[in-house]
Amino acid sequence: MNRKNFCGRKIGMTQVFARDRVIPVTVIDVFGWYITQIKKQDVDGYNAIQIGLLRKKYAKATFSIEWLKKKKHYFEVLHEVCLPVIDESFVMGQLVNLSQYCSPGDYVHVSGMTKGCGYAGVIRRHAFRGAPASHGHTMGKKPGALSFMRSRGRVIKGKRLPGQMGNDLRMMRNLEVVKIDNEAGIIVVKGAVPGKSGSVVFVQKA
Repeated sequence: MNRKNFCGRKIGMTQVFARDRVIPVTVIDVFGWYITQIKKQDVDGYNAIQIGLLRKKYAKATFSIEWLKKKKHYFEVLHEVCLPVIDESFVMGQLVNLSQYCSPGDYVHVSGMTKGCGYAGVIRRHAFRGAPASHGHTMGKKPGALSFMRSRGRVIKGKRLPGQMGNDLRMMRNLEVVKIDNEAGIIVVKGAVPGKSGSVVFVQKA
């Protein structure tokens, strides 16, 4: 398997005691991935393995080879890993524990989709202070003057205005791996990672 990057599911945040201090950490579940397809050089033109993460409602079910015929129905995420050589030990439907490809002390980049907050105004989206709430001010939560080109029907690029908040791809770099539980298939990284609990994140070794 590729030892440099893999996917997981964010469980949530907690804190652990290490080096005589409290460290805020995020727990990522990297267990429950099945080999759904094996690609070889002589057939497909390159060597790769496709792994899939089961949907939550099938997570506790016994694996069936019939699942591979309807991958989009049973698997939430399909991730392809290119390999220089295909190991003969890889078998279709094999359960893969990705926690073995990381060790405490390593640094990783974790990317994911941030929480979607819908349409938000400038005070929530950009932390604008807003106008005074007394002395007859009627501005409310409006963004204020748009630009000096507004009379010509144009607004400066990058102007902070109301709009969609969140639901963006973001990456947190150089997060330390604090702890690994190979039996449970989880890794614990220092700090926060993008996304809400239960969302899929991509882990890349720094």
